Amino acid sequence: MRVTRKIIEIDEELCDGCGQCVPACAEGAIEVIDGKARLVSEKYCDGLGACLGECPTGALKVIEREAEDFDEQAVEEYLREKEQAEKAAEDFAVPTCPSTRLQAFAPASACEEANIPTQQTSAVSALSHWPVQIHLVPPTAPFLKDAELLVVADCVPIAYPSLHQDFIRGKVVLVGCPKFDDVPQYIQKFADIFKSVNVKSITAVVMEVPCCSGLPMIIKRAVEVAGKEIPMKQVIISTRGQVLKTAAL
Repeated sequence: MRVTRKIIEIDEELCDGCGQCVPACAEGAIEVIDGKARLVSEKYCDGLGACLGECPTGALKVIEREAEDFDEQAVEEYLREKEQAEKAAEDFAVPTCPSTRLQAFAPASACEEANIPTQQTSAVSALSHWPVQIHLVPPTAPFLKDAELLVVADCVPIAYPSLHQDFIRGKVVLVGCPKFDDVPQYIQKFADIFKSVNVKSITAVVMEVPCCSGLPMIIKRAVEVAGKEIPMKQVIISTRGQVLKTAAL
């Protein structure tokens, strides 16, 4: 039945898909779909506006219009089905990958480096920790504390052969792809990191291709969400492995 009542309205122009409104809605009426927050169904929204205070861009507001009436029974059934689906997914999930275990590596000593054959020197790893994938690193990982953070698009190591020596040495590196991975999750992960630990600086190394340009923007947005001020710069690598540009963000 349709009635005139209060209901949430989402301005897609203002919504950046951060997803902070999703957990604030106890009825599960909001989900991020195709990069934007959207009402799953009118009947799941009670119109009370508990999600309003969680939106950093002001994309949400309560309006009064004709809509499907709020159905508490339907909400309970919907939440129960979601819970069952999540449990089923957990039951069939792959066991925790050993690669998620946090590790910190001691740098090679002067003696060890001196004994490396000259022709192999350029192949010495400068990596100081594990894991490196953005999704796998917890915001409170010890190696993130007071870090000089290096965020690398995952195509860069293939194109730029001297990444370890030129960029990774002395930094904490995180790797990901802004085109194929979940942008709202990236924003939230980085924001959680910036809130949890003191990051001294951020360097984003990306390819010259258009899809890579999203990674620095994700980081900037996360810094804003976290309410921090962190020095940032961007390095752009050509598909032929040359540094095209270095600039402050």
